[in-house]
Amino acid sequence: MNIREKQEQSEKELLSPYAALSINTKGRERPEMECEIRTCFQRDRDRILHSKAFRRLKDKTQVFLSPKGDHYRTRLVHTLEVSQNARTIARALNLNELLTEAIALGHDLGHTPFGHAGENVLNDMNPHGFRHSEQSVRVVQYLEKDGRGLNLTWEVRDGMRNHSIKSCPATLEGKIVRLADKIAYINHDIDDSIRGNVITEDDLPKECTEILGHTFRERVNTMILDIVNHSENKNDICMSEEVYRAMFGLRDFMFEHVYTDLDTKKEEGKVEHIIAPLYEYYMKHLELLPQYSQERIRQGTESREQAVCDYIAGMTDHYAIETYKEIFIPKFWIIR
Repeated sequence: MNIREKQEQSEKELLSPYAALSINTKGRERPEMECEIRTCFQRDRDRILHSKAFRRLKDKTQVFLSPKGDHYRTRLVHTLEVSQNARTIARALNLNELLTEAIALGHDLGHTPFGHAGENVLNDMNPHGFRHSEQSVRVVQYLEKDGRGLNLTWEVRDGMRNHSIKSCPATLEGKIVRLADKIAYINHDIDDSIRGNVITEDDLPKECTEILGHTFRERVNTMILDIVNHSENKNDICMSEEVYRAMFGLRDFMFEHVYTDLDTKKEEGKVEHIIAPLYEYYMKHLELLPQYSQERIRQGTESREQAVCDYIAGMTDHYAIETYKEIFIPKFWIIR
């Protein structure tokens, strides 16, 4: 029995009967040899961590476009905070922590430059629509490794695809990430907004903070403990009605005062004037897309619109701006 098999056996003996076991995975789209050391979910975690798409998250917007300061969250920091929250819950409930971590690290790989502002533009431009959760799965299935993808297990892809609040993941580990994502962004976006003098702690609705707490630490702790206490020994991931309503009360407050506020998000109007011209330009110049995208278009397995969305969605904020300048801003002729 090798190390991986010993770990699989340990999962069967030690994890909750409701946990997703590595040995019971629905597998990968392309069969491959098992690792002698790592379980399938551990390999998926490692593949995501070492991917180019994961590294690009460090230069993608979380809430504020190009914030000045060292301590504002990027999409990468958001991802790490989601992972930490999710792993804490999974470990407390004796579920599969490695599967949970893999889903959490991969859930936002498909995010566009400039956050949801960029996503909204691509959704409007593409006749097939655009959702970052679906794009995250496209990244690991078709785009990474020069079009070969990462060949992740079904359970990880399912959790990535279904991390929005209106979706329902097939595993409890996926359900953990779905809630951990909300816990992370609601609380760290409040923290960043207070740091940026957009709101103050006193602005937060009292009916929510009296339940959840009056600091970042208190609120995160309350939400995580509530999930653990109400999900223990259940085949579901639950929150109490009181804490759930308070959490979404804060979310509603953030949508009204930060996410959609005209003063705090005024720069986002400029995003359309970068993303839309890039989309139209690459629709006319498909030869500039990666070779694997061009090949899929020729084979008829990929639409031109989707291929262009794939390329633009993979850009970081700075790369999108520099590419726009390179294409559309004239350079001054220098006489030497």
